Amino acid sequence: MSETKTEVAVGAAVLAVAAGFLIYAGQVTGLSAPTAGYPLTASFRSLEGVSVGTDVRLAGVKVGSVTAVSLNPDTFRADTTITVLDGIVLPDDTSILISSEGLLGGNFVELMPGGSPFNLSPGDEIIDTQGAVSLVSLLMKFVGGEGQ
Repeated sequence: MSETKTEVAVGAAVLAVAAGFLIYAGQVTGLSAPTAGYPLTASFRSLEGVSVGTDVRLAGVKVGSVTAVSLNPDTFRADTTITVLDGIVLPDDTSILISSEGLLGGNFVELMPGGSPFNLSPGDEIIDTQGAVSLVSLLMKFVGGEGQ
């Protein structure tokens, strides 16, 4: 009977550790309860390395995430919707670009506020965009001697 109690106790401990791990993983990856924010849209030439859930950062601080990505069949551009936290007020001349965390790091969306006295409203489009730069294409140009 003593072995059964030990097995039950060990099993309960394993389940508790697994539940704790799942809660921690959900918080780290941003799968926790959604926070309040407002949507903005942008259209990129290249959205390489960015998908739904990718961080949106301002001055290196996460202020939102990418909530939708679709291909516009008329312009052949990647139409993107981001959600920015309430309380973050952006000028209407804000630019948005795809940045890289380093050579081996992933990509994220970066907001660069301008100096306009007018602000973006929920649902507005950010016009000034810069798509992702492909490291492979840059290396191919360098190796191939293009642009010299």
